Amino acid sequence: MFLGTGTGLLLGGTAGLSMLGTSSIAENLKQTQKRAILIFLGGGHSQFETWDPKVGAATGGPFMQIPTTVPGYHVCELMPEMSQRIHKHTAVIRSIDTNNTDHGRGAERLLRGNRPDDGPARFPTLGAMLARELAQRESRVPDHVALYTTELNYPGKLNPVPDFSGCLGSRWEAINILRDTSPECNKLPNSLTDLDHKQRADLRALLSQKFAVGRGHNATIRSHLDAYGQVRGLMASDTLFDISREPQRVRDRYGPTMFGRQALCARRLVEAGVPFIRLNRGWWDSHGENFDIHHELVPELDYVLAVLLDDLEERGLLDHTLVITMAEMGRTPKINSMRGRDHYAGMSATLSGCGIKAGVIHGATNDTGTEIIDGKVSIPQFFATIFDALGLDHQKQFIAGDSRPITLVEYDTESISEVLA
Repeated sequence: MFLGTGTGLLLGGTAGLSMLGTSSIAENLKQTQKRAILIFLGGGHSQFETWDPKVGAATGGPFMQIPTTVPGYHVCELMPEMSQRIHKHTAVIRSIDTNNTDHGRGAERLLRGNRPDDGPARFPTLGAMLARELAQRESRVPDHVALYTTELNYPGKLNPVPDFSGCLGSRWEAINILRDTSPECNKLPNSLTDLDHKQRADLRALLSQKFAVGRGHNATIRSHLDAYGQVRGLMASDTLFDISREPQRVRDRYGPTMFGRQALCARRLVEAGVPFIRLNRGWWDSHGENFDIHHELVPELDYVLAVLLDDLEERGLLDHTLVITMAEMGRTPKINSMRGRDHYAGMSATLSGCGIKAGVIHGATNDTGTEIIDGKVSIPQFFATIFDALGLDHQKQFIAGDSRPITLVEYDTESISEVLA
């Protein structure tokens, strides 16, 4: 099957991809289209070693804290770059209750906004919803891309849980890139000419249309036709994933790590008009040697996030791009016998750029980090804030399947007004 298992074909509209290189189209995208980049820290990062240090407490660990450009607010010493940028474009939320202490199915539920998956319609994840709401029909670039730095050792299983479109249909599934920055199987094999491929596509479309006759307004059939109808657009967008087209100084700026290269790819994608990209940086599940793991991962996160935000700002893209950092959970205040931190529902997250009031530090935990004492935020509230920052009504309804109305976020959920510009 072309493009392989688990890869969505998510391109919309009829505009020629070559037009994306023109200054007028690029400028129009900068001025009008909203996009989002989710940096998902798979496994669950420690709030103590990032955004909510507790220096001197028994729960605090060995690292010191450093002041930021927001008076009175400190971060872990492993984050010197972001400490100097929070006032410019970032809000920090230190009081999220994920209501989740599990990977797997727990992470799936969290990514759906903590909605159960036991009804007649499978609820989509945040990425699929944002791709659908932000996509521009006239664009032929992908709508939804996910890049992973880690993959489990058995086929088809990603760490962490991938996005899925559920009742929205396969058009909004992600293109999952499991190695470096480019989709696999995105070019014709040498044995197949372009004419051969066009004729096969025409035959498939003809057979599919005949199959659909007499079967009414079937959402599954529509989704199937949409997906296969976008294949050639995806092939035409192959150069968007090629970071070798960037000047060497830009590649050097992002650094040599896979996470850095994928962040540069994400910048290329949003600049071309891709509405949603998920960067999955794993693996943070530090039940043992938490401090060694974070000593390696946090400086990389700090550096790459700072470079990405600076680059987006310099290109005039940050005002229209929301950059989110979060995970499926945080880490326990208690340090276990293996110098590790276990699963914990309390988590810190950040929002930067589009629609965000820079320098806001929302919520607080007590001196030991064992309790949220101010501004508790649920996952539905956090998601509502994301939608609102992007200019979307988080109470908007869409139709699941053929008849069931569902809101983007749970009914009567309020966003965190303090962090919204």
